[in-house]
Amino acid sequence: MRKVNFKNRDWDIIGNLHFPENFDYKKKYPAIVCVHPGSSVKEQTAGLYAAQLAKNGFIALAFDASFQGDSGGKPRFLEDPATRVEDIRCAIDYLTTLLFVDNDRIGAMGVCAGGGYAANASISEKRIKAIVSVAGTNASRAFREASPIEVLKAVAQQRTAEAGGSEKLINNWIPDSAEDAKKSGLEEMDLLGAIDYYRTPRGQHPNSTNQLLFTSMSNLIMFDAFHLAEYFLTQPLLIIVGDKVGAFGSYRDGFELYNKAASANKKIHVVKGADHYDLYDKPNATNEALEQMVPFFLDNL
Repeated sequence: MRKVNFKNRDWDIIGNLHFPENFDYKKKYPAIVCVHPGSSVKEQTAGLYAAQLAKNGFIALAFDASFQGDSGGKPRFLEDPATRVEDIRCAIDYLTTLLFVDNDRIGAMGVCAGGGYAANASISEKRIKAIVSVAGTNASRAFREASPIEVLKAVAQQRTAEAGGSEKLINNWIPDSAEDAKKSGLEEMDLLGAIDYYRTPRGQHPNSTNQLLFTSMSNLIMFDAFHLAEYFLTQPLLIIVGDKVGAFGSYRDGFELYNKAASANKKIHVVKGADHYDLYDKPNATNEALEQMVPFFLDNL
């Protein structure tokens, strides 16, 4: 693995480039862009899949989104879907400059919101030849279902306050502990799974700070990751979801994308007994996902 950097506009995006075993600079390899979830960083689940894809013969690039982790850009902790999609395009730009990457064999995979962003990028970015979504979500759908008008009004008020000199408002993505969630009456399976992954030693990373710039919410609410997929998402598509259905909606979103995509070659695989966060790092679930993903990329890149 090698740390790399590339540009999105005038700031640096920092990534980890994973290499196959017995890598040979004189050869050409297929490459996969691995896109992390919201609130995540490259060392977490996207990096796990990148490392495993590299073991199976791919160049795999996991990177921190703009405004987050080791990557640059201001304001910090902004989750801007349009910029997240542009990050993917910039990652592909970078891969095409590497002499050992076959530019005609570049794929994309993403986890959770990263799956939605990878799908959205593929709608217009035809250098992506195949897409895999793991527990992928259309993140804006979840936010649109939770009092969106009131949230948009609150964002408007906050922007006015910040224009007048107030400090930026930064909230937590999720409660910091299961105890905090329970005290607030938020004992939902996916939320507790997120806390267990992000806020405990299981998956915790110091760069995954659980901080979200509140004004991001207007961008999240208005962005539809699957917009126009029925016309322009034509590449081979593999969707992987667990059958333990929680509130974050990856099961529902997976089937929506599957039904909507214009791809002639598309498949949805349901991992039995797995919930959303099992597909982040639990060996039984991730191994089954990889058993589907690796042959899919080998066949389509």
